[in-house]
Amino acid sequence: MADDILQIFSNFDGRFSREKLTDLDDPRPSAPLQISLKSLDGYISQYVASDHPIWADSADSTAFLDSIDELVATIREWTPVATADKSVAACLVRADELLQQSMFRLEDEFRSLMERGAESFELSESTGNLSFDSDDDRDDDEGGVIGNGEEHHQIPVAPPISEYNIIIDALPSGTINDLNEIVKRMVTAGFGKECSHMYSSCRREFLEESMSRLRLQKLSIDEVHKMPWQEVEEQIERWVKAANLALRILFPSERRLCDHVFFGLSSAADLSFMEVCHGSSIQLLNFADAISIGSRSPERLFKVLDVFETLRDLMPEFELVFSDQYCLILRNEAMTIWKRLGEAIRGIFMELENLIRQDPAKAAVPGGGLHPITRYVMNYLRAACRSRQTLEQIFEKDSSSSLSVQMSWIMELLQSNLEVKSKIYRDPALCSIFMMNNGRYIVQKVNDSELDLLLGDDWIRKHNAKIRQYHSNYQKSSWNKILGILKLENSSSSAPNAAAAARSMKEKLKLFNLSFDEICKTQFPWAVFDEQFREELKTSVTKILLPAYGNFIGKLQNIPEMGKHPDRLIKYRVEDIEARINELFQGNGSPAGCGRK
Repeated sequence: MADDILQIFSNFDGRFSREKLTDLDDPRPSAPLQISLKSLDGYISQYVASDHPIWADSADSTAFLDSIDELVATIREWTPVATADKSVAACLVRADELLQQSMFRLEDEFRSLMERGAESFELSESTGNLSFDSDDDRDDDEGGVIGNGEEHHQIPVAPPISEYNIIIDALPSGTINDLNEIVKRMVTAGFGKECSHMYSSCRREFLEESMSRLRLQKLSIDEVHKMPWQEVEEQIERWVKAANLALRILFPSERRLCDHVFFGLSSAADLSFMEVCHGSSIQLLNFADAISIGSRSPERLFKVLDVFETLRDLMPEFELVFSDQYCLILRNEAMTIWKRLGEAIRGIFMELENLIRQDPAKAAVPGGGLHPITRYVMNYLRAACRSRQTLEQIFEKDSSSSLSVQMSWIMELLQSNLEVKSKIYRDPALCSIFMMNNGRYIVQKVNDSELDLLLGDDWIRKHNAKIRQYHSNYQKSSWNKILGILKLENSSSSAPNAAAAARSMKEKLKLFNLSFDEICKTQFPWAVFDEQFREELKTSVTKILLPAYGNFIGKLQNIPEMGKHPDRLIKYRVEDIEARINELFQGNGSPAGCGRK
């Protein structure tokens, strides 16, 4: 009967063979341990040596994990005895070797599950048919095959995206459960770090391939600084896209996957997530840092703003996704670089100030027209104010200056620079035309942008007052003298001096004609860029000149001493004067004529 029972047990489980049960009579303390290890060794070794994936059959995977659990429990049970019995210690050395072999096989199975699960990669139902690629980025490796194209080199790449409220299901749920079972055994056996490293090496390939699909190059800070700015601009556009994709989709999806694979093992999940995302995060942050410490040239402002705003908007994602202890350095680095970008933007405005301050007063602008520095600065500030709220946020962090103060200071520098440039013109009237032209342009650009909110109504009123003063200076230096020529002296026609008065008016008319011709000849090439302002200026001249000239001509025609045909003395009729004035400020050559002969 005993033999029959042993035969039945032996057929049911090899650990109940006659030889093993007979060993129970061994008096040594390590005998039970040896029996257990011998049984486990035979059972585990067959799986370790197998050429077929253990997880291809759920029964095999369950049996293998159970054996590992039993081995770990046995080691823990006998470890306290090892210090007192050398034979037990010797058995435990073999047990540790067997455990290590089991872990190596678990690593292989883990990696195989990761690869097979990745091959069946799908997006969750909410993602639709999306891809990380832009249309012109796609190439022949649509399926993500790299290397020599063999299946085991296939890296899944999330198929272009248009929104960010999606999560990537990188592995099937069944695979995730199997991975979690393996993880629990490896962590329990003291192989947690090895498991994390193995997991992260697999998932890093996915992130790196996805980032490379966005054509975002891995560049050092020095390499970025040596690139032509046009190429840097292209890289910034790609960086903005990649940063949003990574922080809003890729990293949260990896965080979710880590939490599921390492469920119940938060420390291992945090370590694995950090190792998966660290390289891609540093790649993104290093590029942003290169921009933050690069040239402060004013034309770089707008792309630097793009980087600043992107990083600012992604800071909540950094705080949320990288919230654990291992990722603290990444959170701090992101915050530091973001602040550094703000400092860079303030530095760019300082460089703009230097540009205005140092712009040389070389040759005068022909005709007193719009100076290039005026056009450049005003269009620059107008464009910058499209990001007014961002700039206000940046300058609020600088206790010594707000954005309004900064803009006012730049406008003051520009005004001072233009006043220096106006001194190049020897003609005071042309100097006034130059200042009116540029002043009028400045006010137009202020009113046509959010600069008016920053500078305020008081600044605009004061600047308009300056323009009116320049206008007044122009009239005084150009036309007041000629108006003085037309001024009539009070005298009676019956007086003995009537003939002398007639001669005086003839001389005044001749002097007026010479002066008027000279003014027209001089001012015809002068330019007033704004059509409305040009008409206003000509109207103001005609309003003061035509009445005085008409009155003078009328008096001249009524003096008897002028003879029967006084009109022969008159070179210009009133309408001729008006026509000549209307020819002014076109900035396009010499006058059409000199009036009626």
